Amino acid sequence: MEKMKAFTEYLWFQTQERRALVNITETLGRLVEKSGIKEGLCLVSAMHITAGIWVNDEEPGLKEDLMDWLERLAPVSDYRHHQTGEDNGDAHLKRTLLGAQATLPVTAGRLDLGPWEQIFYAEFDGRRRKRVIVKILGQ
Repeated sequence: MEKMKAFTEYLWFQTQERRALVNITETLGRLVEKSGIKEGLCLVSAMHITAGIWVNDEEPGLKEDLMDWLERLAPVSDYRHHQTGEDNGDAHLKRTLLGAQATLPVTAGRLDLGPWEQIFYAEFDGRRRKRVIVKILGQ
């Protein structure tokens, strides 16, 4: 029986815009290859409370629709959170709606994604350095 292996890498982001979607699919694919893991799981988790991970299509209209939808649900506004001196209450709520992480299958040494699936780092309070952990587990 082969022993389970673990591989960890951190990705760093500092977007120029306050809100952005960054396609990280190719980067994750390279990390799966680098890990040497053939069968397992790839966990991708935004390690900041105003950023998230989104799995969907690389289609400009859909990405704009997502950001518009999140803005309607959690608009830039005055939140009780701002009493702490921050101005990013909407970013915390947008991350809550979108989610912090995704777990992706690894099969035959590659990400095993659906035909249109892409993975995005979603930034809602950018212009600061933030990180994402990538943890690949398997054999």
